[in-house]
Amino acid sequence: MQIFSWFSDQFLKMQWLSNIIKWVLETVFNMSISTNIGGGVHFFIYDVIKIFILLSVLIFFVSYIQSYFPPERTKKILGKFKGIKGNIMGALLGTITPFCSCSSIPIFIGFTSAGLPLGITFSFLISSPLVDIASLLILISFFGIKIGIIYVLIGLVLAVIGGTIIDKLHMEDQIQDYIREIKDVDIVEEELTKKQRVDYSTAQVKLVIKKVWMYILIGVGIGAAIHNFIPQSVIENIIGSNNPFAVILATLVGIPMYADIFGTIPIAEALFLKGITIGTVLAFMMSVTTLSAPSMVMISRVVKPKLLIVFISIVTFGIIFIGYIFNMFSYLLV
Repeated sequence: MQIFSWFSDQFLKMQWLSNIIKWVLETVFNMSISTNIGGGVHFFIYDVIKIFILLSVLIFFVSYIQSYFPPERTKKILGKFKGIKGNIMGALLGTITPFCSCSSIPIFIGFTSAGLPLGITFSFLISSPLVDIASLLILISFFGIKIGIIYVLIGLVLAVIGGTIIDKLHMEDQIQDYIREIKDVDIVEEELTKKQRVDYSTAQVKLVIKKVWMYILIGVGIGAAIHNFIPQSVIENIIGSNNPFAVILATLVGIPMYADIFGTIPIAEALFLKGITIGTVLAFMMSVTTLSAPSMVMISRVVKPKLLIVFISIVTFGIIFIGYIFNMFSYLLV
């Protein structure tokens, strides 16, 4: 246990990096991190460097794993499962796509055109932007192992339940007509060499960093402002434990935002450090990554209004329910 604690502190939380940045700010720039400005600068530099280091390493390894599951192979795997087992597999396969929902939608279209059950494809669509291996380790580095694992588990449960409900509603006719008319082409899979897998993984690191760097900077900037400049009393009055609508408010606030989980974590971290309960923080994170307005616009190009409303309703209710449940039992996690 002590070995894991040391590993978590030094490799995931990068305590050594925090100490170096603190030393540079205080020694070289004569800036105390106990002040609002010094603390904000330390928070920003430390979180930005830490996220980019973790993201680059983790995306490389996750992408290497993902190279064994191209869309054609994934479709064949999912095609072997039906019912709840299919939903579970769809949700699990969503965890090896470390991208935002805008990148998941083309894969969702491919699955739908291949004739996969609607419930399975929606389980994938929910889990893909919400949870993945990279986000698990980054979450652990910010919040600890218990909260990191629990976030991933509840994300998978939400994806499985959401996909199961949609499957039971038999809404196949609610897919846009042009999607159903796309002919699925069975492409012959080409086995990659180790060098090709490394090249693919390196390219994915560059692609993901290019996509998310701005959201990370914005997210860390907002997190630094919350952590060092907004009084704790103000935040507690808005989404603190004394507000019975805190989870609902956090969910609604997250919807207009557009960021993936890597840009959302620093904001969630700052809220958590301000004493906001874990269920409210999780609700905010899930709302941003799964229900952001731009993502809903993209999904509306794929499904008809009735199915879109059902999808949003199921996910929103699930997020709010999970948020309140975790607030009730937060004393077991923190």
